[in-house]
Amino acid sequence: MRFPEYDQLDATALAGLVAAGEVSPAELLEAAIARCDARDPALNAVVERHDEEARAVARGQLPAGPFRGVPFLLKDFLGFKKGWPATASSRFFARAVAPEDSELVRRFRRAGLVFFGQTNTPEMAIHAFTESRLRGVCRNPWNLQRTPGGSSGGAAAAVAARIVPMAHANDGGGSIRIPASCCGLFGLKPTRGRVSFAPFYGDVLFGFVQELAVTRSVRDAAALLDAVAGPVPGDPYAAPPPARPFRAEVGAPPGRLRIAFSRRSLFGHQTHPDCVAAVEDAARLLAGLGHEVEEAHPPFSREPLVRAYLVALSATVRADLEELAVLCGQKLDPSRLEPETWALAVAGRVLPADSVAWARAETQRAARRLAGFFCEHDLLLTPTLSRPPARVGAFQLKPLERLGLAAMRRVPARPLVELLLESISEKSFEATGNTMLFNQTGQPAASLPLFWSAEGMPVGVQLAARFGEEATIFRVAAQLEEARPWAARLPPLVRAASPAKEADGVPTRAGAAAVSVAH
Repeated sequence: MRFPEYDQLDATALAGLVAAGEVSPAELLEAAIARCDARDPALNAVVERHDEEARAVARGQLPAGPFRGVPFLLKDFLGFKKGWPATASSRFFARAVAPEDSELVRRFRRAGLVFFGQTNTPEMAIHAFTESRLRGVCRNPWNLQRTPGGSSGGAAAAVAARIVPMAHANDGGGSIRIPASCCGLFGLKPTRGRVSFAPFYGDVLFGFVQELAVTRSVRDAAALLDAVAGPVPGDPYAAPPPARPFRAEVGAPPGRLRIAFSRRSLFGHQTHPDCVAAVEDAARLLAGLGHEVEEAHPPFSREPLVRAYLVALSATVRADLEELAVLCGQKLDPSRLEPETWALAVAGRVLPADSVAWARAETQRAARRLAGFFCEHDLLLTPTLSRPPARVGAFQLKPLERLGLAAMRRVPARPLVELLLESISEKSFEATGNTMLFNQTGQPAASLPLFWSAEGMPVGVQLAARFGEEATIFRVAAQLEEARPWAARLPPLVRAASPAKEADGVPTRAGAAAVSVAH
């Protein structure tokens, strides 16, 4: 296979070549391995390699799934494959290995995918950037000085760099959509309960976390969701079954939909002009496609929901650390955890049990309020992020913050915990505050790469739909993908090795006009 051809094809197209006998799974794997060897040293996206195991699999009898022979990467968080590392990028779990495959990995395998590596993530997948003491810094192929986002930053960087056409990712507060936005990819967070966490978990983080992938195309995401969706006996709940395969929704006419858009940040306070321009451009595009588009902001109270999210995160981090420590035969050791992780674990121990019950109730109240909003609107359009991709290291702790966390380590008192949560509430969601609301409500939401800044960085827009209605997102996302193709845009890291013509007509902030409120 010629070098540029692999870079230009999505997973569906590559699987089509295999099915037609034009290329073998082994040849596709070698193309992926060669690109990983050439491009990943600049990125640090792929942190574990299993090349020889993958070669043996690719030469063998692969399942006749929709992605037979397509190379694939698993995230080193919840992507459990028997015998492979399960570190969650933590020094505390550096020697942990998965005791068996997760149900998701089994379904990935039945789809015909060939796993050959694991991708970088921040410790315990708790950050919206991908930098850890165990795995190091992951960089964005569009600009190596920028973050690829997190927590599925390694997955997104690898897909954007065309090492693989899609890669496993999960999303508990935006961890599919944030890196998709930063890296110019399509990233769908499915409805709560759509994909099982068996056999290890019923749900993760109060049900906020969902599993799927970052992809180059809408059709890949739809076909992959078809392959992995569905409950396992014993799951605590399941998403409403779709009327037909999700792949059938790609290209299906969406009809004239009622779409709300908002320039405002949901959990943050301000939105960067590039992100405002991206959502205005998308609103104008949707109106031009015949949809009824109006500016409207969903009704919810920010402060209680931010507090509820942080309480849930703190309680989950503490419980997970305690459980995993027992499984690994270790005692919790703060010196082997990053300061932010341990601070959340302290908060999870100090906060009273009634705060956890309150957080769950507050989240459910918000879900009901938001459901009313979606009775009036089929979709909500927002910027995926409130800021363009940040510089690498921008979120590292400042000296005073380190002192504060050190004080918490010595004196894990309730007042210090409250100060920590207040500080996170005010500062940590300024860039990423548009995504976690839909983790809390369980609704499907996706980031689409429709816009690039004047600096050449991707700026995603987010579409959220009613609970259980991924089909609506797939129909409209495919319509937008056809109207504003993004697949031919290659980051500089790839263009340097494989020159390709840039897609024409993709707007930047410099050329974007303000959208009218009345459509």
